[in-house]
Amino acid sequence: MRTTRTARTARTTRSSAVVALAALGALTLAGCGGDGEDGDGGAADATPGSESSATVELPRLDGQKIEVAAVWTGPEQENFTKVLDEFEKRTGATVTFVPAQDPIVNFLGTKIAGGSPPDVAMLPQVGAVKQAVDQKWAKPLGPEAKAELAKNYAKGWQDLGSVDGTPYGVYFKAANKSLVWYNNAVFENAGASVPKTWKDFLTTAETISASGVTPVSIGGADGWTLTDWFENVYLSQAGPEKYDQLARHEIKWTDPSVAQALTTLGELFGKPELIAGGANGALQTEFPKSVTQTFTGGDQPKGAMVFEGDFVTVNIAQTDAKIGTDAKVFPFPAVGDRAPVVTGGDAAVALKDTKGAQALLTFLASPDAARIWAGSGGFISPNKSLDVAAYPNDVQRDIAKALIAAGDDFRFDMSDQMPQSFGGTPGKGEWKALQDFLKNPEDVAGTQARLEADAAKAYKN
Repeated sequence: MRTTRTARTARTTRSSAVVALAALGALTLAGCGGDGEDGDGGAADATPGSESSATVELPRLDGQKIEVAAVWTGPEQENFTKVLDEFEKRTGATVTFVPAQDPIVNFLGTKIAGGSPPDVAMLPQVGAVKQAVDQKWAKPLGPEAKAELAKNYAKGWQDLGSVDGTPYGVYFKAANKSLVWYNNAVFENAGASVPKTWKDFLTTAETISASGVTPVSIGGADGWTLTDWFENVYLSQAGPEKYDQLARHEIKWTDPSVAQALTTLGELFGKPELIAGGANGALQTEFPKSVTQTFTGGDQPKGAMVFEGDFVTVNIAQTDAKIGTDAKVFPFPAVGDRAPVVTGGDAAVALKDTKGAQALLTFLASPDAARIWAGSGGFISPNKSLDVAAYPNDVQRDIAKALIAAGDDFRFDMSDQMPQSFGGTPGKGEWKALQDFLKNPEDVAGTQARLEADAAKAYKN
């Protein structure tokens, strides 16, 4: 599912993305903008700042039934269902959300083997798109979907959804995975400053610790959060060329650049007093809790900072904290010469070549669909035609602007490019190795050896 990215994907330099995302530094001072109303995205009910009428024409699909599979749960599932509801209104189709287990490719394999695949699946990895094509599950985009994609997406995002030059996927939801969110009251009480470098980050953490609050909250029970920590450190420190090489397993995990990144990460992981609950506590903390415990308890939370993407806003919304005032954000600190720019995303892929599946992909490639979820928060779209006024506050508007301004200059989540058995399976491969490393960060060489052994097996298969 997480196979390597081939030459078809964007391999440009990070310079433009770094410049664009540098603007996120201003978000540490940004106040919360006025909340946008949650319109359904239709012609008669548009959110403030959005188009007053539909931008894409959809066919009538009265009586047709469409199933869409995704691993989203909770608020993400609820918000995506709003998008599907609007599609139903505009086409007359009946759309059913099918909850999928992660890894989704395994789930889809079972459904396909049983003769009941969903019409469309939301695939959260570049490698998953390629595997779906290799397995002959995925269907190419039809002419209407391709036209909408070409009109609304930068080439880098189009390429990520293509295999051997043929477009299959529409990246409906994106993520900026190079952000650190912090409890503003804790920072103010501690007299802590927003860090720009890794060294500054560690100093800020020590300052907050001295004030009586544990500085860093980590959702280590979910191994993907630890791969994101590693990828940001590695990209900034080793650079984009090495990053691409490691993602394709053209260099081994025993490479000195990996040792350097793990050693750097160990500067935080090796100080359990800086981590909420220590290493053992972090390994028992799932991602949603790592966020909510940062923004509950006023100025005495269990952790003062939490690293993860823009989707953190969904979990912050489950607390009383207000984004832009109580909860602020800064770019992941620069470990090397430049701050890292790591992205992720979910691509919609048709598994049935039907009129309904293609119409849904066309809709998802339009700003009409993106506008609906954007208004609910916890969502960033790579759709360059979406009016940023659709986002509910200044923080998310600025994150979205930065993503679009980056154009093709980004690096996609490394683990999402790798074979599923190595980069995307709970309790195995990279997830397990980094969880063990969090527990024992002095074992750099042993961690590298385990990573390389698992990677070699996965890439060979």
